[in-house]
Amino acid sequence: MTVAEIAERIAGVVEGDGAVPITGLAGLRAARPGDLSLLVSPKYESILLDTKAAAVLVRTDWKGRSPCPLIRVESPDAAMTHIALTLAPEYPGTEAGVHPSAVVADGVEIGEGACIGPLCVLEKGVAIGKDAVLVASCYLGAGARVGEDSVLHAHVSIREGCIIGARTIIYDGAVIGSDGFGYDRQDDGSWVKIPQVGIVEVGDDVEIGANTTIDRARFGRTTIENGVKLDNLVQVAHNVVVGENSAMAGQAGIAGSTVVGRNVRIGGKASVAGHLSVGDNVIIGGSTGIAKDLKPGEIVMGFVGRPHMTWKRIHAAEERLPELVRKVKVLEQKVEELSHL
Repeated sequence: MTVAEIAERIAGVVEGDGAVPITGLAGLRAARPGDLSLLVSPKYESILLDTKAAAVLVRTDWKGRSPCPLIRVESPDAAMTHIALTLAPEYPGTEAGVHPSAVVADGVEIGEGACIGPLCVLEKGVAIGKDAVLVASCYLGAGARVGEDSVLHAHVSIREGCIIGARTIIYDGAVIGSDGFGYDRQDDGSWVKIPQVGIVEVGDDVEIGANTTIDRARFGRTTIENGVKLDNLVQVAHNVVVGENSAMAGQAGIAGSTVVGRNVRIGGKASVAGHLSVGDNVIIGGSTGIAKDLKPGEIVMGFVGRPHMTWKRIHAAEERLPELVRKVKVLEQKVEELSHL
């Protein structure tokens, strides 16, 4: 594909040689001859001057010099996404049908055009929607359902009874529907397991990152609503609800029975305690710990990194806070008494 052909697909305007071939996509620093790149911010203009890219996407109003042809568009980011989707290769070995090495129980429903890849295991009562893809070594427990056009990458487990919507992508090693973390502590200090008899229901157009885990409900459902995006290594506990179009970055975790609203953004390593309510449009910064309800639209963050000696002094002061508070109260009483003299 040439620069001119790509520009035509994204309604862009070419400056320079439109016949230059494009064979790949890359950032400005990493780009090699044949790669298409993009300029998303003026602060990267100096990098553009040294790029080896074959062509670069820029905004229509950008003014600057370039060593290679340009494609001017309204939004380089959106255009690059469109091109990436256009050029993306199909998953290898995903022709429609059931691979000979797959184990499929009697009565499993497989929709037209679906692909069941090597070493997949589908238990009794499983239903796979039209054009869905199970890449390889996926496990679907009894009664699990996967919607049309969804993709399960290698080693994904969908446990018994769990439901995956349409056009959802689940990446390698994710586990949907393992038991929630529920135990009763006994008088002798031992633990008795609480049965986890609910399911997980994942909506449409969801993405679930590699090695992410979503626990089945104690009873009822753990719910991931339409359009949610979960990064790698995210933990969602039993009976949690994650509202539409919310997004969680890597290593974030939500404890049991918490309700996360719509359009919420949760940064990496952030944690939300159990049985809380997080309102719509909340933003939680990375590594922030949430221990109380959040109202819609709040922006919260904490645990900001500091120089280690500063942090040590702050921590030492925190240890003395109870005594300092007591002394302040005593001083306030004395000031109050003096004011009446």
